[in-house]
Amino acid sequence: MEEKKKTAREIIEGYDGPPVRIMEVCGTHTHEIFRLGIRKLLPEQVELISGPGCPVCVTQVGFIDEAIYLALERQVTICTFGDLVRVPGTNMSLAGAREKGAKIRIVYSPVDAKEYAKEHPKEQVTFLSVGFETTTPSACLSVKKAREEGLTNYSILTANKTMPQAYEALKGSADIFLYPGHVNAITGTKLCEELAKEGVSGVVAGFTAKELLTALAVALVRFQEGGPFFVNCYPRVVTDDGSPQAQKLVEEMMEPCDSEWRGLGVIKGSGMRLREEWSAFDARKKYKIPPIQGKANPACRCGDVLQGKCKPSDCKVFGKVCTPQHPIGACMVSGEGACSAYYMYGEAEEMK
Repeated sequence: MEEKKKTAREIIEGYDGPPVRIMEVCGTHTHEIFRLGIRKLLPEQVELISGPGCPVCVTQVGFIDEAIYLALERQVTICTFGDLVRVPGTNMSLAGAREKGAKIRIVYSPVDAKEYAKEHPKEQVTFLSVGFETTTPSACLSVKKAREEGLTNYSILTANKTMPQAYEALKGSADIFLYPGHVNAITGTKLCEELAKEGVSGVVAGFTAKELLTALAVALVRFQEGGPFFVNCYPRVVTDDGSPQAQKLVEEMMEPCDSEWRGLGVIKGSGMRLREEWSAFDARKKYKIPPIQGKANPACRCGDVLQGKCKPSDCKVFGKVCTPQHPIGACMVSGEGACSAYYMYGEAEEMK
């Protein structure tokens, strides 16, 4: 009689292999795994740790300070995604700047910011371009359309980052990477395959309960077999080549640069900035922003959380001084932040 195949849940719950640390690179994975109750299925020897996959969380304090400089000193209208508004800068957040009279508008896409600039020709408008490979193409598209439409009052302040160098910097911090499906939908799987050859194991995961359970089950089975591996567990969205069209757009308009990551420091070649031929839309050049070195609150351990060195609940200010209503660090602000996930879903679990 043929043996019945185990479900992904049964594989996870029945795992009896060696201890394993799996890094949720993507903040959305962290939230969904908590929300869906998947952590409760894991045996004791399986540990999930957070990584640097929340773009708002890894954005350096100095970037917030630059945006505040534009808003208060240069009277530029700032268009931004909502999560960034309450991220602390050195002295205040964008919400604090708004209380001082700055024009801060929440938009849902870079194209919305470009449209606002078009509709308000007397205002100088800057979009805060924060994100990984997933959102960078849309920022480029907004600039391209602004040039086509002859807009001279639109620019972007870039904090765009790419994941490959971060994976290299995090080697050894986890046994398995749970790769973000939406990033790989753009980049493809070549990098992950190359990392496996270098000894770094990982699986690409989707975002539904079934997709996450499948990815974790595959990861545990392959880990127990021994040897580095890579598996694409999100084939309905992620292909080998990713999105050549999006890759081409970014390559034409942007170039790599060194970039500071909260917690990881400056990672060479991990940032993206507009090429010289698009410099009229580069807010740093357009407004001659002076060098600004931001300073994070020393009580905040976001940097350690983003490297998987500690859990949010290990931070002394977590849930006490630092809450979603009064955040000290970016990881408590963002909808993809590990601290906000632990606060919303994980306090009871961590205290048992």
